[in-house]
Amino acid sequence: MEWPLLAGVPQDDVRAVLAAARQRVFGKNEVVFHRGDPADSLHLVVAGRFAVRVTTPLGDTATLTLLGPGESFGELALLGDETYRSATVAALEPGETLSLAFAELERLRAEHPGVDRVLAALLAADVRRITGQLLDALYVPADRRVLRRLLHLTEASASLALTQEELAQLAGTSRATVNRVLRAEERRGTVRLDRGRMTVLDPEPLRRRARL
Repeated sequence: MEWPLLAGVPQDDVRAVLAAARQRVFGKNEVVFHRGDPADSLHLVVAGRFAVRVTTPLGDTATLTLLGPGESFGELALLGDETYRSATVAALEPGETLSLAFAELERLRAEHPGVDRVLAALLAADVRRITGQLLDALYVPADRRVLRRLLHLTEASASLALTQEELAQLAGTSRATVNRVLRAEERRGTVRLDRGRMTVLDPEPLRRRARL
């Protein structure tokens, strides 16, 4: 598959990384790793969506982001001396990743200096994603944030197995706001809401209202 976040990286370097990776398959709701587990690998998402979650000081579970095909997770442990996972990652639906052990990665870096460009691209993608979410949280009204997150999450597939509470966490707003926005779109015929699932039926009006 194509990896948008690796665009511009020499293909020989990308192939070296992918050749050393191990295919991992996950069932719906299966945990890839827990917060506090040893940080010993990074994952490139091939199929499915994966939720990154943390436990708040109040004991609630908060979903920080969802990652889909062409994206990655686990690479932040490459920085500094961090040896444990800072968040829990679980498959929202049946999914597949390419897992690269850090020990294997160190070998590749020694044999193929260009592999560092692959790692730089992965980390840069993380920074861009986090920066975009921060700008949205600071300067974009909540209604538009909900629509933006919904559109982003349904780029690969129009149907999304996600609760309104999880979408609220991702959009940085309340469940009541998400429910109000989604019910309005349901009345317009652009969104269909089912139990634990939402489907975008007509994305163009959503894009206009989200001003993407």
